[in-house]
Amino acid sequence: MIVLAIDTSGNVSSVAVVNENEVIGEFTVNHRKTHSQTLMPMIDHLLTSIDIDISNVDYIACSCGPGSFTGLRIGAATAKALAHGIDRPIVPVPTLDALAYNIFEEKKLIVPIMDARRNQVYSAVYSNEDKHKFRISEYMAEDINILLEKIEKHDKQAVFLGDGTEIHKHLLQEMGHEISTLSTRLQKGASVGALAVKLIKEEKYVRYNDFDIIYIRKPQAEREYERKLKNV
Repeated sequence: MIVLAIDTSGNVSSVAVVNENEVIGEFTVNHRKTHSQTLMPMIDHLLTSIDIDISNVDYIACSCGPGSFTGLRIGAATAKALAHGIDRPIVPVPTLDALAYNIFEEKKLIVPIMDARRNQVYSAVYSNEDKHKFRISEYMAEDINILLEKIEKHDKQAVFLGDGTEIHKHLLQEMGHEISTLSTRLQKGASVGALAVKLIKEEKYVRYNDFDIIYIRKPQAEREYERKLKNV
């Protein structure tokens, strides 16, 4: 089984190729260039570097949100085009699940937070205490202070990761929580791929035209338009 994994849910562009036993290759770029500029050249360079032709890929795994609306759409469009071209299934991988997969922590909660602007974050809460239930909350688009109140109810220290940690670093530290290491903090194509392998075994994959994005909340343009209508 060869899986090509894509994550463009935030500022990071990350692609990886994995199988059931190892990460064969991974490229990650965290720069100002847009995903439309970086993604396809990264995929092409990665496959060339590891001597794998796109026709030998068995599954396309793609982060399906939440995250940047534009980034998610670029990733989805790329995954759909590739999957359609080689007639392979797509494995939808929730962005927060993949982020939480970056680290393994048994004693603390794992809490990825992605910046959703206006003091809000996309988040969910994870725990490795129960081997049968990794995610222990719903996906949320929540004010950071309300999220922290929810975390406090668990009466456990948490380790935070994601691009929201830089924005809310001081608040998290004041509350006594930990921020993950630099190498595990942001989206990784390898984590998307590793989680995809698990999902494939559970037969959680779809045809390219059935791939959907998890938005949680409406795009900013729609929300602003609705506000204007209310004020009319």
